Amino acid sequence: MPPDFVAEHIYSPSDNELGSWVAMTFDQKGRMITSDQFGSLYRIELPPIGSDSTVKPVIQKLDFPKVEGSGKDTTDKTIGMGFAQGLLWAHNSLYVMVNHKANDEFSKGSGLYRLQDTDNNDQFDKITQLVALEGAGEHGPHSVVLGPDSTSIYVVAGNFTDLPQMDHYKLPPTWQRDNLFRMILDPQGHDADSYDKGGWIAKTDSVGSQWELISSGFRNPFDIAFNREGELFTYDSDMEWDFGMPWYRPTRICHVTSGAEFGWRKGNDKWPAYYPDNLPALLNIGQGSPTNLMFAYNARFPEKYRNSLLAFDWSFGMIYSIQLGAKGASYQAKAEEFISGSPLALTDGEIGPDGALYFLTGGRKLESDLYRVYYKDFKKINLDKTKENQAQTSYLHKLRKELEQYHHAAAPGTAAKLWPYLKYKDRFIRYAARIAIEHQPVASWIDLALRERNVTTLTEAMIALARTGEPALQSSMLKKMATVEIASLPLVMQQNLLRAYELTIARLGIPKRQDKEVIIQQIGSLYPSGNNALNQQLSKILVALDAKDVVEKTVPLLYTAKDDTAGRETVTQSSDLILRNPQYGLDIANMLAKMPPAQQIYFATVLSVAESGWTTQLREVYFKWFYDAFGYKGGNSYIGFLDRARKRALQKVGKSEYVHYNKLSGDSLLSATGTSLAFEGEGPKGPGKNWKMEDALPIVEKDSGDRDFKRGAALFAAIRCKSCHTVRGEGGSIGPDLTQLGTRFTMKDILESVIEPNKVISDQYASTVFTLKDGSSILGRLKNEDEENYYVSQNPYAPQVLKQIPKKSVMASKIAEVSMMPPGTINVLNPAELKDLMAYLKSGGNAESELFKPKKAK
Repeated sequence: MPPDFVAEHIYSPSDNELGSWVAMTFDQKGRMITSDQFGSLYRIELPPIGSDSTVKPVIQKLDFPKVEGSGKDTTDKTIGMGFAQGLLWAHNSLYVMVNHKANDEFSKGSGLYRLQDTDNNDQFDKITQLVALEGAGEHGPHSVVLGPDSTSIYVVAGNFTDLPQMDHYKLPPTWQRDNLFRMILDPQGHDADSYDKGGWIAKTDSVGSQWELISSGFRNPFDIAFNREGELFTYDSDMEWDFGMPWYRPTRICHVTSGAEFGWRKGNDKWPAYYPDNLPALLNIGQGSPTNLMFAYNARFPEKYRNSLLAFDWSFGMIYSIQLGAKGASYQAKAEEFISGSPLALTDGEIGPDGALYFLTGGRKLESDLYRVYYKDFKKINLDKTKENQAQTSYLHKLRKELEQYHHAAAPGTAAKLWPYLKYKDRFIRYAARIAIEHQPVASWIDLALRERNVTTLTEAMIALARTGEPALQSSMLKKMATVEIASLPLVMQQNLLRAYELTIARLGIPKRQDKEVIIQQIGSLYPSGNNALNQQLSKILVALDAKDVVEKTVPLLYTAKDDTAGRETVTQSSDLILRNPQYGLDIANMLAKMPPAQQIYFATVLSVAESGWTTQLREVYFKWFYDAFGYKGGNSYIGFLDRARKRALQKVGKSEYVHYNKLSGDSLLSATGTSLAFEGEGPKGPGKNWKMEDALPIVEKDSGDRDFKRGAALFAAIRCKSCHTVRGEGGSIGPDLTQLGTRFTMKDILESVIEPNKVISDQYASTVFTLKDGSSILGRLKNEDEENYYVSQNPYAPQVLKQIPKKSVMASKIAEVSMMPPGTINVLNPAELKDLMAYLKSGGNAESELFKPKKAK
């Protein structure tokens, strides 16, 4: 935390068997209401700031009628209301966003509910469902927030939640894939439960009588927040399994304007941020799991933090403080670390009536805690002064909002009135104008589109027409676009015009031969260009049109294309996250050690459906690339995506060639499912358990049965001990060498270090936390230093890669109190497997050890 802030631990619901809390709000009396992710609602009277440790919070489980009018639920096994991932106190009611598939334990399914106390006895006695939602789980319905008008209710849901029928749509309901990149669904099956529209944000009134879609195209935003100007923001998640793929998108802060589309689609169909028919992120944060988002305006904090947007990351235990400033019709943002911890599985937070920040940790039935953070001199903070200093809305913000008022069918002549704004320099103005025009009848503006001569306006018009027009218009649209000399345009205008071409083909069909040849001639001379993004667009359009030379031009790029670094900056670098969460961090470390070539993967995937232009030599080169590519380390779906593309390409070779190309492209490297590499050893069979010392020690010390050396070695690798530890010269070097472990430590010592890794941390292997003057922090093992810099290692898979930290940028440093070794490592093992692993560790990897000799031979 920054200096002069105080953190207090208030309560541990999990220690008191009250579940793992994931949502909170404050009622009209200043009491906190929370929800267990898989259980009941609770009301808490909090001790005042400054209370001594004897003053405890008062916890009350809220009871509800099981059925209207049936009386209170007094059973232990059924729940009257709960399973909430969003809570809001408004209109003298508690609004509850239930995330649950109805069952005997809790009869109410996912949806928004309003709870009321109709007889003023301080107990809820009326439950009204405002909307039922199809979807549940971690990508189901999430938060519920009061709108800036203090009347409207806004809700947000992840991509496993179907969008119900709306009364009104700010974003026209014309969703399609809109991608000529042939779809490959997530190989691990993640897309099976997702919906094409992605995550979405909608608003309603206090009684749920009218519903309006605000925005869609997200992956899994958990929360939303409004600033003082009434502008909406969200924090969308990444798909960590896509890491290393060209369609990977980091977690990001989004400015959610009226009718905004953010381009999430299933599998590899996700849109790049530069596509003009979706909006870009305001700020790319990096890897993580977004949860809570809120503005801290009511916090009694110093002005810098009081005026910030606070964004919570569950995976890596960080609260970011994000400062916003007007930029054009949107904003610019800068983020820094505000609060962090390891572990600190952040779920939700609110500013309390006392001006302190309250937040919860937990989720997924993890240990759960309630904390309070306040500023030491909070009584000196004048909140009224903050309101006087709020930023003024810029002219472009006002203009955008004026255009957004037309995001519905309007009076005749509206399209002509808005037409000039399609060429506006500001992207958000152009977007708002185009969405408004799409709401108007096509007949009222088609002539404007086909007569247009300004390239920017024409491009936006063709995008709008592709999204709303009929296939019969395609030829006229393509002829109009062909009047533009695309080669003479600046890069951004080339990208936008190519997107208009793509949408016209994707939505309206493959063009007639004459139109197709004109397009190929028009754009083919640009390919390949010196720009990766442009090459992605060109390659997939040319392949879709079956251009004769696209294969010949693309295959060499499989070996020469290099990934961009500019434009892909994130607030948190991946290497800085490795040691913050041992479970997720080691996955990142594994990938960073040998990152996949994303641009080459894009070309390989595009070519997998190419029909014409193949020669024997080109196929040899193409399929050989896959064999090499399987050696890189990507996210959990990396191997599967490659194999799906490989197998699709194999479908286009003759039967007599199939065996050869199948072998050449790496079939022997893969598991039977094609979603992972073949594993030489066998992983744990389980069933596992939450091992404690009192359970595990008698089992490993009991001398029963013969121990299996090969099984112990395989388990040592399978549960990733080998990633950080060396045994007999093999393994990682981030942790101590375990070869001599058995000569120095008892079985109890070894087991205790595994089960309770934070109990003792050797100073030789401890990490250091460097707090920087810009508010951020860096965690790593200090390997060296000189007069000007510290040098730290952050990646156990690449310990030789050092991050340089200028000493002048460091405000403070301290030894980390949490081991980078994850707790629960052995929880996947059954008793026999645990004994084999412990024998392997105790023996120091010696197959000839007495531990592995048959008991009868002893």
